[in-house]
Amino acid sequence: MATDTQDEIVQDFLVESREILDELGEQLVQLEQQPDQKDLLHAVFRGFHTIKGGAGFLGFDPLVDVCHRTEDLFNLLRNGERQVTSELMDYVLRALDVVNNQFTDLQNGEDARGAPADLLEALERLQQEEHLGDSAPGAAPAAEPAVQPAAEPAAEPQPAASGSAPADDDITEEEFEALLDAMDEGKAEAASSQAAPPSSGDDEITDEEFEKVLDQLHGPGTHKGVPDGADAGQSAEAGDGDDLITDDEFDAVLDQIHGQGKGPTSTDAGSVSPEPPAPAKAEPQKPETTPPEPGRAEDKPAAAGGGSGGGGSDAGGAGGAGGAKGGGSGETSVRVDTGKLDDIMNLVGELVLVRNRLSTIRSTYDDERMSQAVADLELVTSDLQNAVMKTRMQPIKKVFGRFPRQVRDLARSLGKEVDLQMSGEETDLDKNLVEALADPLVHLVRNSVDHGIEEAADREAAGKPRKGVLRLSAEQEGDHILLTIADDGKGMDPEALRTKVVEKGLMDRESANRLDEKDCFNLIFMPGFSTKAEISDVSGRGVGMDVVKTKISQLNGTVDIDSAPGRGTTLKIKVPLTLAILPTLMVRMRGRKFALPMSVVSEIFELEMDKTKVVDNRRVIMVRRKAMPLFFLERWIDALGSLETRDPDAAREEQQVVTVNVGNQTVGFVVDDVIGLEEVVIKPLGSMLQGLPGLAGSTITGDGSIALIIDIPSLVKTFGSQM
Repeated sequence: MATDTQDEIVQDFLVESREILDELGEQLVQLEQQPDQKDLLHAVFRGFHTIKGGAGFLGFDPLVDVCHRTEDLFNLLRNGERQVTSELMDYVLRALDVVNNQFTDLQNGEDARGAPADLLEALERLQQEEHLGDSAPGAAPAAEPAVQPAAEPAAEPQPAASGSAPADDDITEEEFEALLDAMDEGKAEAASSQAAPPSSGDDEITDEEFEKVLDQLHGPGTHKGVPDGADAGQSAEAGDGDDLITDDEFDAVLDQIHGQGKGPTSTDAGSVSPEPPAPAKAEPQKPETTPPEPGRAEDKPAAAGGGSGGGGSDAGGAGGAGGAKGGGSGETSVRVDTGKLDDIMNLVGELVLVRNRLSTIRSTYDDERMSQAVADLELVTSDLQNAVMKTRMQPIKKVFGRFPRQVRDLARSLGKEVDLQMSGEETDLDKNLVEALADPLVHLVRNSVDHGIEEAADREAAGKPRKGVLRLSAEQEGDHILLTIADDGKGMDPEALRTKVVEKGLMDRESANRLDEKDCFNLIFMPGFSTKAEISDVSGRGVGMDVVKTKISQLNGTVDIDSAPGRGTTLKIKVPLTLAILPTLMVRMRGRKFALPMSVVSEIFELEMDKTKVVDNRRVIMVRRKAMPLFFLERWIDALGSLETRDPDAAREEQQVVTVNVGNQTVGFVVDDVIGLEEVVIKPLGSMLQGLPGLAGSTITGDGSIALIIDIPSLVKTFGSQM
């Protein structure tokens, strides 16, 4: 039982710390761009501090070692004893990479590897060099806030060493962190040994112990958490005749830690006596109610350090009765294995199939009560389907979060200056889609930095700002997600693309000249095509963009590209919110039903054979003065060896054309009949059909029959010449 509990604690630590690490990656890149942002310095410090504390509790010493050294370095940074430089950030980001690798080891059930010795020495050197350059005796105590949290001789000069003006009147964050360390690590004895022994054997610090610790930090008398004009508060305290810290004093401490107005209540000297600011303060102060206050104060810095739990921050800032509500809200979420969510989604899929069948049966009966019951079932099923889908949703931020670091490192390696601007990071989509989109988006972002953004000198020569701009955004459009990657780089020249595709032998000159501007831009998705003259480690090898296009197509998505020479390039990716339930267009061919994903269908029209022509052995039809190739599904059925046969000379006057988007072109699929729209649940194919080109899966239709779901890109690629 103990082992199970330990494993659960470790898993919770790994999951929560991963969120902190994701936040740290973004915060560090922001900090390099905005080195004077104190909030970022504090957040990064707390992030490493939180991970170090959890790792120390669980005995992950290699993790503690690197986090502790990085935390000490940021303690100097936030005290103004060290400046943020590119060299320093290189080592800190490298330390973050080491921590990520150590977490990967732990998740794989292995022991965390120790950090490289040169990295630890560099982190130590970055601290010591500054101490030697400034004042080693004064700076040394600040470098070890977690190791010596409340040492009696060194605690008093610490505020003066920091050089911070507000520290003269209020408790500083460093001192409060030291207090938390003493409480967390069981070292409160050092702070309370001179005053009085603990009155109880529990884990809560008593009011008297808290007062003594404050006395040691600031000296006996008026505590530094009290506002300047605290005469009224002092008289009230004298009237009470006890040693409890008042609500106003504690609020003032929180205001100093988190900023004015961000604590439980924002108070001043004038509001201490005339009227109570909250109903919770009307209750008489009792020893039983006061000890949890430091506990709430401890939770808030931890949540801020994580940078990932806005709810935690709100709970910590509720104060009084609000704090109790915050504690209750923390238990409203549970962690559920994704396998269970998949099972629930599969059951909802089965319910959707039953709904479709009942809807079909309803149309054959003239029964008002049955129609109403089926209509109610459809409504409830749709609501249930949407609710279950939301449980599988994740913000795209999980993917976006890795880009600031990647763009920063890539820009430095290429000698470029790039400003990454992101929006819509909280847009939700299916968890499986988030994971599937990661690699394509990484390649597109790297490609924009390498191919799109020019070097600073070239941009200045062209009259542009030295720093290029790369915009990454996400937004929901109906039941789809639109992802946009745009840069203000050199753009693409259609004529240069035509020349390059001919030079590489991928297309003849006549065919290249017939390409319009949009078709030229889509040439970059052809296998083996690259405009890069020199091969680099980043891109330019002629591989990748075609893989990106294929991957997006497999997700039933589309890619649209637009560019202008000298102004930049914009890529738009559109994918469905979920892959579990697919909107399709049902068609019939030779008595069989087939489902075409609606995401690729653009229009439907009647086929008129007398308007078709044969060009390059391919039958085409003119649509809006543009030739569109036709693909006959019946020939694909013949290629699959269908058991059903039909006279090849049979009349085709009643056939219809379904226009679909395949890659960078539009083609027409000729079918016998268009049945209509239907939401389907994708079912895997049997072993005999598994992996067959042109098939994405199967489903059960509303009348109980089986329909094959067509994988259009794979179908055209494999059987295009035969259709």
